[in-house]
Parts: sequence; C-alpha cells; structure tokens
Amino acid sequence: MIVSWNWLKEYVDLDMPLDELTDRLTMSGLNLEDVEELAGDHAIDLEVTSNRPDCLGHIGVAREIGTLYRRPIRIPAAEVPTVATKTSELTSVDIECTDLCPQYVARIIRGVKIGPSPDWLKERLEAIGVAPVNNVVDVTNFVLMECGQPLHAFDFDKLEGNRIVVRRARKGEKIVAIDHKEYELPEETCVIADENNPVAIGGVMGGASTEIEDGTVNVLIEVANFQPLSVHHTARMLKLQSPSSYRFERGVNVQQLDWASRRCCELILQTAGGELLDEPVIAGGIPDWNPEPITLRFAQVSRILGIEVPPAECISILERLQLKQAGEATDESAAFIPPPWRRDLTREIDLIEEVARIHGYDQIPEDRAIPVVAATASLQDRVSEKVRQVLTGAGFCEAMTMSFITPPMAGMFTPHPDAAQLEVTPAAGEYGSLLRQTLVPSLLVCRRDNERNGNLNAELYEMARVFLAANPDDPATQPRRLAFVSGRSFAEMRGIVDAIATRLDRDAKVTLKPSDIPQFIEGRGAELFLNGKACGWMGELDRDGALKDLKLREAVTAVELDMQVLTEAADLFPTLRPLPQYPAVSRDLNFILDDEVTWERLEEVVREAGGEFLESVRFVEQYRGKHIPAGKKSYVLSVSYRAGDRTLTGEEVDAAQQQVIQSCEQQLSAALR
Repeated sequence: MIVSWNWLKEYVDLDMPLDELTDRLTMSGLNLEDVEELAGDHAIDLEVTSNRPDCLGHIGVAREIGTLYRRPIRIPAAEVPTVATKTSELTSVDIECTDLCPQYVARIIRGVKIGPSPDWLKERLEAIGVAPVNNVVDVTNFVLMECGQPLHAFDFDKLEGNRIVVRRARKGEKIVAIDHKEYELPEETCVIADENNPVAIGGVMGGASTEIEDGTVNVLIEVANFQPLSVHHTARMLKLQSPSSYRFERGVNVQQLDWASRRCCELILQTAGGELLDEPVIAGGIPDWNPEPITLRFAQVSRILGIEVPPAECISILERLQLKQAGEATDESAAFIPPPWRRDLTREIDLIEEVARIHGYDQIPEDRAIPVVAATASLQDRVSEKVRQVLTGAGFCEAMTMSFITPPMAGMFTPHPDAAQLEVTPAAGEYGSLLRQTLVPSLLVCRRDNERNGNLNAELYEMARVFLAANPDDPATQPRRLAFVSGRSFAEMRGIVDAIATRLDRDAKVTLKPSDIPQFIEGRGAELFLNGKACGWMGELDRDGALKDLKLREAVTAVELDMQVLTEAADLFPTLRPLPQYPAVSRDLNFILDDEVTWERLEEVVREAGGEFLESVRFVEQYRGKHIPAGKKSYVLSVSYRAGDRTLTGEEVDAAQQQVIQSCEQQLSAALR
C-alpha cells in the first residue's frame, strides 16, 4: 500500500520526522518497503498484512498514526445535498445471488460534465502511482485509496433498462472489460448486469460498454460488498487482478458502504457538477455491527508478553484503537467491542497482540527468561514413530504428497466405492480438484515419476489424512492412513505388515480375507484385520487395468492401513517375559487341501490340535501344479513346540504332531503329502 505524506496530513497532524514515523509504523506491524521522494511530497510504500484490510487506505494508516502518537483523526463528514427526485424513481437494484453479493448501494448523479480533474486530485493520485483519467473516474480511485472501499461509476444512460441486476454469469457469457480485453465468464462468476447483459465483473473490474466517457451526462455510483472467496476465484480464473479485487479478497467494512458512496458523490459534485438524487437504493440492507465483547485478562498480558503492562495502559491502548469498553473494568479484566473495520479482532490473544504492538515490541527485553515445559509425545505420535522405524528399517522412504488428486488418479484404487467424492473449486492446478479417499494413487504416481527418472523400484510410504465426507467434526470422515508401495511380493509385504503389528503389540495377530477391490490382480488382494478388527487392504495391483495409463515398468504391491486401528491396538510398554530356557522343536508338514481351505482355517485347526506345547505355526509356501490334483493345493507349514520347564522328548513331539495330522484329516479332509 503506497500512501502520500501530504495526503495523510488531511486526516492526522504529521509534525514528526518522516524517518521516525516509518520506524514506528514498522514496529507496529506496517513494515516499510520504500520511500520515494517526490516534488513537495513523499510516497511511502507500506507492507500491509492480509488480516489488516483497514490499512489499505489513507484513513486506515492515519488511524494507526493517531493511535501511536495519541492524536485525533479527521474523517470527512461526506454530507451531500440532494434534489427531490428519488433514486428509486429512475433505477432499481435486484440481487439474485446474495451469497456472492450481500449488499449493494446505488446513487445517481445527473448532469455531470466530464473533464480533467483539478490539480489537487491529480497530484494525490499521481503521488501513489495512479494515472488520472477524468474527474469522475479519478474520484472513484481517490475514494478507493482514501478509505479502502472499491467503487465503480457507470454511464447510467448506457444501462439497458436503466437497472442493475446482480447475478451469476450465464453459460457462454462474455464481457469486454475496461482494459478492453474480452473475457469468457465462468458460470459461478458474480456479474453486475443491466436488463440483458453483464456490464461489470463483480468485485474485479467494470465493463467497457458502460465506462465513463467524454459524453457521459448521468452517472450511477456503485458501492457494494462482494464475497471474498468469490472474488478470489474469479480473479484467479480470469487471471485478472485489480486494486478492487485485492481489497475485496481481504474483506471490506460493510458499515462504511454508505459513507463511501456519499463521499464519492460529494467529490463528483465538486469536480464535475451535477445534482444528486435523493435516497440511495440499498439492496440487501446494511447489517448492524453487534459483535460479542472480548474479555482481556490483564494477567494474560504479562504471561504472554513476558513484561508488565499496567491495566490502565492496556485499556488506554485499546480505546485509542477505538475499541469500546463493554461494562466496567475490574482489577482482573475488562471487555471490549472492536470497531467494524477491525473484524480480525475476535479473541483475547488478538487484543494482547494489539497491546504489544502499540506498547512497542522494543519494550520486550531480548534476554527475558522464557518458561519451558517439557512436551510429552501423544500415543499417536509414538505409534507413528514406531511405524516409521519399521518401514525405514525395511528400506522404505517417506513421501509427502498433495491431498488433491485428479479424476484419473481417483480411479487407480477405489477401496470406498460408495463414498461420495469430495471436490473443491477452483482446482489446485495440476494437482486436481478431488480430495483423495486413499493414499495409494499419490504413491503410485510418485513411483511412476521415479521410474521415469531412472530410480527403479522406489519403495515409498506416507502417513496422512484421507477425506471420505465433508464433516470435519466427525473424525471417521477424515481418517489418518498409512500406505506403502513396493515391487516386493505379496508374502514379503505381508511380512512387513506383521512386523508393524508386532512392533506395536507383540501379541498382535494379523489375519486376511479375500478382497473385492477391482484394482488387485484376481486372487492376490486381501482385506487386513488386526486382532479381528478391519484395518486396511493389501495386494498386487493390476498394471494392465486401471493403472494402464501410468505405464509402470515394474510390478507393484500396495498396502493401506488405518492408523486409528493401529493406535488402538498399540501396547508400547509390555511387561517383561523371561527368555525361554529350553530349546524348541520344529516339524514341517505338507498337506494337500481343497482350494476352498484358507491358510487362516488351516492355522486355526493346527493351533486347536497342537496341545499345550505348541508355540508357533508358520506359513512356508503354497503350491499348485504338477503332481497336485485339480481343485487342490499344497500348503507347507512349520510347527514349533516348546516346554517351559524342560526339553521335550521326541515321543512328546510325535504325539502332538500326530494329533495335528489327525485333526487336519478329519476337519479339513487334508492328505499328508
């Protein structure tokens, strides 16, 4: 924001050195970028943060100066004479999209004479880098830079039907803006239209068809409030930035709309003549400003700032900032209502920041002791760290990807086919507009990019949120997931899943069931269960199906787990168990079974039949093919036995082993191979 030294003098007395003023403004939050010396003036370039749109005008900066130097502010009264004819007799304003434009104020001035602006007006605009155009346009720019409220002047006689309609753009509508470039308007764009056609892009730029020219006689002055997000999207989609859009994106002071309209009319009457019609047309109405009081506890000021600021000084600073005290102050606290131009003040910490910056950050000593409290990692953080240790030890690298994906990416892996796909607009550039429901597609794209750069078999993992519904208050709609991809086999990836589970709980049990996720190769996908609770999916992905367009050169197996289930199962502080004192005895078994018999069922039968000495059952391999009848398969498993008080004899192990064989034959029709 560039302000003129001479222009500021109209609102506040400036008898201090320029260097001193810019230093104090910098220390209070308006950082000095540059000062340019002009003929009899200085242009001061200040950096205004996005939460302070009130300082995007000379009056706002003058308020800051008045607060810092305890000086009164002079704001023009904007009193304008009117004629008997009412504005509503000549025009009307209809807002068809109140969500994009809640308020609109229209005034009409008849009989203006367009010409060059007076010297004082030209000097003010030229000092801040705005080129003069004519007296009416220059006044709208002047008021914009005076108070931060964008305005626009229409040639009233060029409005078809002599009316204003605020609506969404229709499909295929175009407009030639005052920069004399044609723009095709997206359907969600807020436009200002006459009876038939758009005449301005709401909050961004006016149209050439109704701009003020030498022959203009009657002028309609627009002052409106456009929804910030709508203006931001429009300016971005059209690649059309303007001083108006910059201010609307940050929010305007709605209580100032009528004043800005009157101020504009006052200056037009002074510089271009004419007569102002009585009673403006106000569509949408100006809402009252009745925010809830904010309580400031004086003890919190010293606790947070580390210095003592007397309660009387806190109250004085906030009142100089034109916050109104609500009720009586006590020794412990006081409540304040912020002015309408400070909508960023909503919490106690905001008031403390105001006290700090006006009292002076330089008053806080550099060597002030800061109380330090040791932080304790949450269970979720500790579980995440354990998972990272397992995956890093297994050779995986952590990836960080965007939450946005494109529609083709969404089809790469669909574990939630019934969940509605969330979309945001506008799209996040090349990253897409869909919020991902799974982490796997993002990791697959990373793996593809690694392949294209010569880094084959990139083994990647990520822990992040996915988005299943637009309800952030319900944690189940935004679960935190762990996903990892590799070229390893299904069995190897199952081993990594087991390693993660047992790292979190040494007694954890991972089981699998066939999965119907269509992107898995048939027969090579599974749902995962941890201690009987569903926790995710894993499987080998079909590169010739939904992943065909990725053109992956190598096979890929993907795993995705629910971090909440892992966290709930975690037992990170297990009790001590003494190491076995006696050796285990292992025996291998090779069964021929029906295809329908799963490994989980076989393991269950073996554990039930193994007796008190059974220690573990481990899968070795599965085989189908030569020497195995059709509809059959072979499972090789290793069974371990151990006693806690002695070494088992061969007879004891043989008896237990025989019991296992008999149970498998009876319950599963197994044949020992």
